[in-house]
Amino acid sequence: MGASPVLKPGPKPADAKLASPKAKPKPKLGLRAWMERVLVECDRAALGFEADPVHDLRVALRRCRSLADGLIAIDPDSSWKDMKKAGKKLFQALGELRDMQVMEEWIEKLCDPGSSSDQVADPVAIRLLAHVHSREAECKQHAFKDLNQFDRKQWRQWSRSLPRRASRVRPGSVVYLHLALEKWTAAYDLHQHALRSRSQVSWHQLRIGIKRFRYTVENFLPRQHELWGDDLKELQDLLGEVHDLDVLWTLAAVEANAFPDIASRDRWREKLNSARARRIERYRQKMVGRESLWRVWRAELPSGPQLRAAAISRLRTWAGYLDPDFPHSQRVAQLALLLYDGLRTAGLLTASVPGESLAAPHLENDSRAVLQAAALMHDVGKTRGAENHQKISYRMIRGLARPLGWSARELELAAVVARYHRGALPHPRAKTLQRLELPDRPIALELAGVLRLANALDRRHARHGNGLQIAPRLEVGWQDRSVLVRVAGYSALDSTAEDVAAARHLLETVLHRAILVRPMRGSARTAKGERRTTNT
Repeated sequence: MGASPVLKPGPKPADAKLASPKAKPKPKLGLRAWMERVLVECDRAALGFEADPVHDLRVALRRCRSLADGLIAIDPDSSWKDMKKAGKKLFQALGELRDMQVMEEWIEKLCDPGSSSDQVADPVAIRLLAHVHSREAECKQHAFKDLNQFDRKQWRQWSRSLPRRASRVRPGSVVYLHLALEKWTAAYDLHQHALRSRSQVSWHQLRIGIKRFRYTVENFLPRQHELWGDDLKELQDLLGEVHDLDVLWTLAAVEANAFPDIASRDRWREKLNSARARRIERYRQKMVGRESLWRVWRAELPSGPQLRAAAISRLRTWAGYLDPDFPHSQRVAQLALLLYDGLRTAGLLTASVPGESLAAPHLENDSRAVLQAAALMHDVGKTRGAENHQKISYRMIRGLARPLGWSARELELAAVVARYHRGALPHPRAKTLQRLELPDRPIALELAGVLRLANALDRRHARHGNGLQIAPRLEVGWQDRSVLVRVAGYSALDSTAEDVAAARHLLETVLHRAILVRPMRGSARTAKGERRTTNT
């Protein structure tokens, strides 16, 4: 087989990191920086696929893919998925090579203490290093081929276009807080599973979950990262080393058949188990109990009413990326909420009549949020064409992953309301309504009627001459048994009046009352016999 591999002198103790971790300069953050870093590291790795360049390239690729994974939930542009796919192919191609390089480092660290000649004489280390070096040479050949196939020109184009799309959401915003909460929830579930099962796979999955949470915090939540960054990195390193030790045992006991006798097998098994147990115990000290970091992190993320508001912001952001005229949808949402509040105050809506609600007791608040979400998302289908876009919007909303703080029932209800903001009237036997629970169907009809009228009331030219947006103004009152809706800028002689007359039909049908639409008066006075319920 040739000369025995010689171990490098002076390896660090296996637990050196635990005692005094070295501070490394903080990398430049942000999607653009990491995507550009990938191209730089590709050139470095190609020179010989040494350990540090390979590691740095995989880190840069992993960060880009992790950021894309989070941003896809906000921005559904297909380029995110394409970038993830391209990065994954190269990342996996370098994976086995990186494993062999890491194993070489661990073999050197775990050799029996003593002089350099003693370490060379360790038959287990000699066999393991011979196996690792052989595999490493093969992996470098495969990595060279895959690196040459990596489309750097396309990656460079994405490094310019995708960060511009990501910049539309401000770092530290409630949208990113909501995204971080999703990553926290997924990681915490993996934490609980790992504590129960204590399997190698569960600890490895937990490491991946914490890593995704860390990257989200690091790149999108600068204030939280300042407080949490060091702990997150330590936890990721601890669990990473646990995984390395598990891989090393499999390599030695199964692949390389490195143990010449039972005594050497037991000796290495004891060393690996001891090092692994110390790292898991360190993890438990920080992450189990009433003072665990899980509780600290969760306390800084949205909960209760803030969580529901963050979910609405998340849906608003998603719709804003898709809707070609999102300012219109925002105005419609404002008009719809003004109209809803007026009708609710008058006690004309099913969900707002005490003792008569067919649904859950908290449906009143749910209904308003559902209406707002449906109004913000009702035109997302236009991204695929204007014709019958309400049907496309319905399918796109139903296909969304449910945001934390919202139930599947609410998202389904919002999709149905958006479906009927225009076009055919809802029929009781329609599949869209049949998918709803029975108590939710009258609620869907009411909200669809409100949205339908609000959509017609928004005039396309509702802008000031200087291009500034004018906030919609609407008042709801009643006279005799008729609902009177006064809207700023409305005129019965305008071309939109016909659309308004048709759009109010659904709401009139479900309320069993006539709806009269009139222009808003210039003063706060109301017509004789009219009672006003809202004035915004």
